[in-house]
Amino acid sequence: MPVIWYEAEVIRTESLTPYTKQISVQLPEDNEFVFTPGQFVTMDLPAGEKRLDRWRSYSIANAPDPKGILEFCIVHMEGGLGSKYLCEDLKAGDILKFKGPDGGFVLPEKVNGPLIFIATGTGVAPFRSMILELDKNPGFFPELHLIFGTRTEKDLLYVEEFNALSKRRKEFRYTAVLSRESNEAYANGYVHDVYMAEDYNIKEQTKIYICGWSKMIDQAVELLLLQKKVKKEQIRFELYG
Repeated sequence: MPVIWYEAEVIRTESLTPYTKQISVQLPEDNEFVFTPGQFVTMDLPAGEKRLDRWRSYSIANAPDPKGILEFCIVHMEGGLGSKYLCEDLKAGDILKFKGPDGGFVLPEKVNGPLIFIATGTGVAPFRSMILELDKNPGFFPELHLIFGTRTEKDLLYVEEFNALSKRRKEFRYTAVLSRESNEAYANGYVHDVYMAEDYNIKEQTKIYICGWSKMIDQAVELLLLQKKVKKEQIRFELYG
């Protein structure tokens, strides 16, 4: 099957933190691009001659939008050709070329139990997409705990949005945890400290999703399997960054 490449116009770039930007693009009206929350696209960026330099994959950070708008959460990686272009050079009116969507880091077709989302850094992007999609249902919202870890308060992403949702949806709980800064407004330490201290009463229908750096994922899976006695099939994870 031939690969389909899409083009979308950049309509807005905004700084979320000193090192992270959100890029919003608009697909053409006649586009046939369809994605499931949690999936990613692979962009072909003008950041070099070789495919290794040009192709970069990013999760879509918003829920499917009838207007054809896609949002991406991009961290400016030191020495990263792709992130340098996206964070420094890209501007409104530019065109982004990408293929996809790809990836199986998605929710089951029917959510019938509690969800635990564990994220660090921009690994929160696919979770935001899933949460926004779940929030479209005016009646049902699953029991969901989002644990989001960053180094300092200034690194937090979408904090006001998640706090507002936690007030509006009693089933949604949001815990931000800082590893390099002591702040009474947030949990302090690492994401592992938060979920290990919780008495979740893990049910058979409970699903745990983890997204972030490989070291965090490896430690989380080990702790959940060996100490929380979670079944392997209840855990889903995706490396991010």
